[in-house]
Amino acid sequence: MPQLIAFSIIALILFIGDAISTRTKSWLPSVFVCAILFMAGYWSFFPQDIVAVAGFQTPIVFLAMYLLITNMGTLLSFAELSRQWRTVVVSLAGIGGIIAALMTAGLVVLDYQTVVVATPPLVGGVVASLIMSQAAADAGLASLSVLAILIYVMQGFAGYPLTAVMLKREGRRVLALHRAGRWQSRAPLDTGSHAGDAAPPRLFSALPPAYNSYYFKFLRLGLVALLAWGTAELAKPVFEISPFVLCLVFGVIATSAGFLERQPLRAANAFGFTILILMVFIFDGLKRATPQMLGELAWPLVVIIGIGVLGMYLASWIAGRLLGFTPAMAFACALTALYGFPADYIITNEVVNSLSDDPAEREVLTAHMLPPMLVAGFVTVTMVSVVLAGIFVGLL
Repeated sequence: MPQLIAFSIIALILFIGDAISTRTKSWLPSVFVCAILFMAGYWSFFPQDIVAVAGFQTPIVFLAMYLLITNMGTLLSFAELSRQWRTVVVSLAGIGGIIAALMTAGLVVLDYQTVVVATPPLVGGVVASLIMSQAAADAGLASLSVLAILIYVMQGFAGYPLTAVMLKREGRRVLALHRAGRWQSRAPLDTGSHAGDAAPPRLFSALPPAYNSYYFKFLRLGLVALLAWGTAELAKPVFEISPFVLCLVFGVIATSAGFLERQPLRAANAFGFTILILMVFIFDGLKRATPQMLGELAWPLVVIIGIGVLGMYLASWIAGRLLGFTPAMAFACALTALYGFPADYIITNEVVNSLSDDPAEREVLTAHMLPPMLVAGFVTVTMVSVVLAGIFVGLL
C-alpha cells in the first residue's frame, strides 16, 4: 500500500469518528467509533503495518508523546495540582476496587492464573500489558500471554462510552447550577485556544515577536521534555519513574517559571497533528485482536472487564462520597484506568463541546472536568499500572 493511501485511509477513519461523535453529541465518542473501524479494517483489507506505512513509526510516536504530555503540563498550575489530591485518592480507590473484585468474585468464575495475568493490563496501559504478556509467555501460558494484550486492546470499548455518559451527566449538573447562578466557578482553565496570538512567556518578554517563531517554541518545549527524560534516566539507579510523568510535572514548572507559554503546540500550529499521531498509535494495537482470538478469549475477557468495572464503580462511588465527588465524576476519573492519555483529554473536550456552544460555559465545564481527568489518567495508567504489574509478576 502506498504511503499516501495509508495516510488518507487513517485520516478518513479519524474524521468519521469525529463526525459521528459530533452528530451524536458524544454519546458515541470518536475513539470508540475509530476503534471499531480500525478493527474492521484489520479484519478485512488493511495491511498489518498500515500505521507504519503511513509514516507513524515508533520514534515519531514517542517524540509526539514527550511533546504532547509536556504541553499538557502547561495547562495546569501548582495550585491546580494541589487541589487534585482528592482525584488521586478516588483514582487509587477505583484501582483498589478492580483488584478486590477480581481477586474475590473473579476467582469464583476464572482460574487464579487468568486473574493474575489479566488484572494489571485492565488497570493500565501498554507497558503493564507487555510485562504480564511476557511473564505469561515465560511461564508457558501462551493463551494468557495473548489475553494480556487483548485486554489492553479491548478495555477501551467499555471505558470510552461509559466515560462519555458520566461526563455528560456531570456536565449537565454543572451547567444547570451555572445558569441558575449557583455554581462557584474556578478560574477558567487556560486551554490556549488563542495561543497563536499570545505574547512570549515571561522570561522572554523582551524578545521581539519576530524571533518567537514556531521553531523557538519547539526548541523550548523540546528542552523541557529533554530535562524530564534526563531526570528519569538519572533517577534509575535509585528508583524507577516514568519520564512521561515527569514531562507533565516539568511542563507545569516551566510554565510557572515563565519558560513556556500556555499550550506551545497550539501556538506552533502543531497540536492537531500531534494528537493524530498518538491516536493512530493507540489504534495500531487493534491489529493483534483477530476474530479467532476474540472467539477463544471472549468469555474471560467479558468476565474480567465486567467484574473489574463493577468493582471500580463501587470503590470510586464510596471514595467519591467521602471526598465530595459526585458519583458520575468519581466514576469518570476512575475509568481513565481503562485508556489513559490522550483519550481522557479527547473525550472530555468532545463532551464539553457537545454540551454547550457558549464559550464562557465551555470554560466553566473545562475548568471543572479536564484537570481531574488529566491527573487521574496519569496516576492510573502511567504510574500505578507499571508498579502493579511488577508485583503481580511475582504472583504468577
